[in-house]
Amino acid sequence: MSKLGDLGARLHRGEVGYDFIGNRRIWYGISILITITAIVALAVRGLNMGIEFQGGAVFTTPKTDVSVSQAQEYAEEASGHDALVQKLGSGSLRIQVGGLDTAKSDQVRAELAKDLSVPEAKIAAEIVGPSWGEQIATKAWTGLAVFMILVVIYLAIAFEWRMAVAALVALIHDLTITVGIYSLVGFEVTVGTVIGLLTILGYSLYDTVVVFDSLKEQTKGITQQTRWTYSDIANRSINSTLVRSINTTVVALLPVAGLLFIGGGVLGAGMLNDISLSLFVGLAAGAYSSIFIATPLVADLKEREPAMRALRKKVLAKRAAAAAKGEDVEDGTDPVDAEPAVVGQRARRGRSTERRG
Repeated sequence: MSKLGDLGARLHRGEVGYDFIGNRRIWYGISILITITAIVALAVRGLNMGIEFQGGAVFTTPKTDVSVSQAQEYAEEASGHDALVQKLGSGSLRIQVGGLDTAKSDQVRAELAKDLSVPEAKIAAEIVGPSWGEQIATKAWTGLAVFMILVVIYLAIAFEWRMAVAALVALIHDLTITVGIYSLVGFEVTVGTVIGLLTILGYSLYDTVVVFDSLKEQTKGITQQTRWTYSDIANRSINSTLVRSINTTVVALLPVAGLLFIGGGVLGAGMLNDISLSLFVGLAAGAYSSIFIATPLVADLKEREPAMRALRKKVLAKRAAAAAKGEDVEDGTDPVDAEPAVVGQRARRGRSTERRG
């Protein structure tokens, strides 16, 4: 068995583990810091909206030896606006200029033909009105709102409202971080970006629902025992699915990383960045939030229930009494098949003997 597979088996059996719930305040603090940074970036830098959202013109030239930087200078001089220039595989140039109407675009097209030394008729021009982008944005926001509502309703029915709230917080957390990264790096926000943002929501929920399902099964009859608190079993649920979450996330990130770093970075296929950056950041943030945010938040909410507070009081009192006598805490009424994982190596004990004791 591989080392990772062996680790996964030991995590699932509860022989080793990390106290995610006990250290949740650390991860809450990190998430709050990242979220504040993203919000500040949005407030200060804003988003680099593509012409689909602000309107403008797209010029496609025939094959030319003019460099990207020189073509950008020509376009900005001719239009008086910022320009985005990309070198296409055929050797032609794609020049985007925002804020142009039809009359102005004809003038810019003529100027570009002179500067690039190509026939004006061979420069294709496409005008994009801002109203189209507004329609796309409105539909995207509507789709996002409907998705969030359906997710909350489904999780509230399949699990409980506390899990629905935690999943919703995790989704908002992932979206905020992804949009904040776009603001920081200055990548252009296009229709592809919107598609990427909507796509990551499903990935973000996947790992969260897996942990929630494990938690739901392991907490059945929890109040009928006095060995473990809700947080103990929640910690067990995270650890038992940890390697699975890591594996699925890495497998999903590898092809996206290829698009982002090789396709967009090395090969210069800038249009791939539109969707690949949102997918890459969103997948990573989704894996993080399902482990460090969603389940710890559920444990926080559940521990506020009177029944769970009473259970915690009994468990802690029993542990304190056992510790005072130098005994192990075992009462033989474990509601789950495997014990919750704790930090470090757990000593092996004969459970049949302990039950008789």
